[in-house]
Amino acid sequence: MSLRRTRGTVPAGTRVLVTGAAGGFGAPTVARLREQGARVVGLDRSAGDGVLACDITDPQAVDRAVAEAVRTLGGLDALVHYAGIGIPNDAGGPLEPDALKVIDTNLLGAWRVTSAALPALLDGPGRGRVVFVASELAYVTLPFLSAYSVAKRGMSAYADALRLEYGTAPDSTGLHVTTVYPGYVRTPIHEAGREVGLSLEGQVRREEVEDIVRTVVGALAAPRPPRDTAGTLAGRAELWVGRHAPGLLGRAVVRRIRQQAAAGRFDSSPVAAGLIRRFTGRTVPAVTTADRTPERSAS
Repeated sequence: MSLRRTRGTVPAGTRVLVTGAAGGFGAPTVARLREQGARVVGLDRSAGDGVLACDITDPQAVDRAVAEAVRTLGGLDALVHYAGIGIPNDAGGPLEPDALKVIDTNLLGAWRVTSAALPALLDGPGRGRVVFVASELAYVTLPFLSAYSVAKRGMSAYADALRLEYGTAPDSTGLHVTTVYPGYVRTPIHEAGREVGLSLEGQVRREEVEDIVRTVVGALAAPRPPRDTAGTLAGRAELWVGRHAPGLLGRAVVRRIRQQAAAGRFDSSPVAAGLIRRFTGRTVPAVTTADRTPERSAS
């Protein structure tokens, strides 16, 4: 199969697997790819039209679902990673269950699916493509999101390792690997934070779903896809600062968090009690097991 690429459009017949395919980023990406003539199979926690049910924390379920997707498509040219969850947590709190669940889903889930899909990606007519959708929180650290940030920074490192080991061959074999870093986008992953008074609305730069869909599809379509990119020009500038001046960015975040804690922004969130006490000396009710928030899908 010949895959001739034009700017912003994937070649007709491109075979794509998308995780988190039923969610806020995944569903419009699948629709856009199909509009352009791509053949797409999705993975998500519940089955749907062209979407296979798959728990990406279950290695056997991943192997089965990826094998079924490859059979359905007759091979695989590209893999897009959207699947993820968000649960606020205290960086000094226990790893289990919430922090471990976030890391297992967002980082190790992407690793499992990539590993299962890799033989098919390497067996295509040209270089296979993998697009990891990370987050600006991979390089901008905010409170109560440590597990999510660890997972997304780990995803970035995994993408770099995958590129080094499978994407540096001098011939046409191997992989193109791109990591995309969205800013804040209104998708269901943020519901868990809002329910415990830790909304990111107004905390970080906002982007739109279309910014990320366009960026991901563009990476799949580009003759020479970018290594790392963001959804907007402002996002790319912020990514540069995060990579090259992390101390400067970190100090700015600390000043903002200190001001917000003093203004009472986090008072309604039990998980923030320790931070409020350390930053302001005030005491608010602390988190209990009963306060734990149910997970929300990022996709």
